[in-house]
Amino acid sequence: MASKEQVKEYYDTFKEHQKQLGINIRHRTIFKNLKQAGLKPTSNVLEIGCGIGTVSHLILKYISEGSFVGLDISSESIEMAKKRNAFHPKAEFLVNDMSNFTHKTKFDFVVFPDVLEHIPVEQHANIFKTISDLTTPNAVVLINIPEPNYLDWVRANEPHKLQIIDQSLSMQDLLNNAYPFGFKLSSMQPYSLHFNVNDYLAIVMKKNMAVKDVQLKNVVVRAIENTKSKLG
Repeated sequence: MASKEQVKEYYDTFKEHQKQLGINIRHRTIFKNLKQAGLKPTSNVLEIGCGIGTVSHLILKYISEGSFVGLDISSESIEMAKKRNAFHPKAEFLVNDMSNFTHKTKFDFVVFPDVLEHIPVEQHANIFKTISDLTTPNAVVLINIPEPNYLDWVRANEPHKLQIIDQSLSMQDLLNNAYPFGFKLSSMQPYSLHFNVNDYLAIVMKKNMAVKDVQLKNVVVRAIENTKSKLG
């Protein structure tokens, strides 16, 4: 496994690739999924693995009344992120690998934009413990990762496309590392961006999954659904 310094050096260089790509469909999809998960202009957001601030830029244009902290292991990427997002008065970009991060803000949203697969899985439990302490009781976590079966195919057929650490993450590992710290699965949606198979997963986890009210569906709606079920 690569050392922390090797990973930092890799992403100091990788920033040029990110700069060439710019904001693309993957970034816009992550942002769209954040809004669907409840992101509001007043939300306080923590982005882990922000890189040069591409997804950050979309978030910051939207959270006009909220605050934002972006973290990355690469100091050079953070400097670039600061410059491209200097327009937002409550945006912070900090060099940190989440091993010992603290902050005065209690965050409503945490986003991992295709980064959790690049962090050794044995470190994930500590990350979820940390963000549990940093978030509000109703916090939402959005995790975007490559679909594991697709990433296995890349590993076998196009390994040159892999980054310095690129794990195929199982839902079992993810849930085992998140559940003890209060984060429960709300939704998991495989989706296709670039290929004829699902190449990404959008996972939403929430701290508060309590059901507050249960009401019977409208009788007409239930009748229609029952009829449709009979038609197969």
